[in-house]
Amino acid sequence: METKQNEIKIELTPEVAKGIYSNLAVITHGPNEFFVDFITMAPNMPQAKVQSRIIMSPENAKNLLGALMENVKKYEATFGEIRPKRPVNQGGGNGGEIPNPFIMGGKA
Repeated sequence: METKQNEIKIELTPEVAKGIYSNLAVITHGPNEFFVDFITMAPNMPQAKVQSRIIMSPENAKNLLGALMENVKKYEATFGEIRPKRPVNQGGGNGGEIPNPFIMGGKA
């Protein structure tokens, strides 16, 4: 089988294929890179552990942003609008919405 000149072979090991669940991410940046820490928070637990950290260049971070936006549009076109979830029987100062789990931490 011929491979296209720009084609990249990507290997996915069984360990990585299992994935890591994350319901919180902290995003920080320095002058030359962006840091995205993926975290799993459990209810009523005061502490959470970073499960994975991804470090990328500003250009690649912007490319990721564009790819995520494009994929969310495709998802919504197929499955409908993604709306913030509201906790059951819980009001609040923020209209009862669950806080955004992606925290912009600012500069590293």
